[in-house]
Amino acid sequence: MEISVDIIKKLRDATGSGILDVKEALENSDGDFEKAVDFLRQKGLAKAAKRSDRDASEGIVELYSHGDGRVGVMVEINCESDFVARSDAFREFAHNVALQIAAAAPKWVKEEQVPDEVIEREKEIARTRYKEEGKPDNIIDKILEGMVVKFKAENCLLSQAYIRDEDITILELLHEKIASIGENIVIRRFERWERGESID
Repeated sequence: MEISVDIIKKLRDATGSGILDVKEALENSDGDFEKAVDFLRQKGLAKAAKRSDRDASEGIVELYSHGDGRVGVMVEINCESDFVARSDAFREFAHNVALQIAAAAPKWVKEEQVPDEVIEREKEIARTRYKEEGKPDNIIDKILEGMVVKFKAENCLLSQAYIRDEDITILELLHEKIASIGENIVIRRFERWERGESID
């Protein structure tokens, strides 16, 4: 099957993948653009999983100020080599993560960092509200399960929908970047400040 140069270029631009990976994806999906994108995403996840145990101690601390200094973000993102840390692709990724933090105001990097007492407090508040509304206990338990999933998705950076493409999460964006750059990348930590917010 003949694959046009235009579709190869379009897929490379959309995914940041190498030319050989793009050709393989298009051949595997009979030239279907959307299927090829899915193929590359799955391949990216597999590559990212293989690299996740490699040491990432280089990188940058990205600083971002938004809305005339109304919101400030500092995020540390690590990679394996100084060469990658200085690359435009890595710096652009760090900038996009800082934008995400400024816009979506996560509280933690990943779900495992959410303290149990925070989850229990959120569940207790919701349980009290649903009881007052007269919902039965077995229904409340199911609602609370969904509420915890939603709470983590909204408050954990890696679980959030990416503000520039809501079809993917930040974790999926990270895996795509690991696959295209070829090194392990870790979003280590961040701080977000908003003018006038409480200091406690």
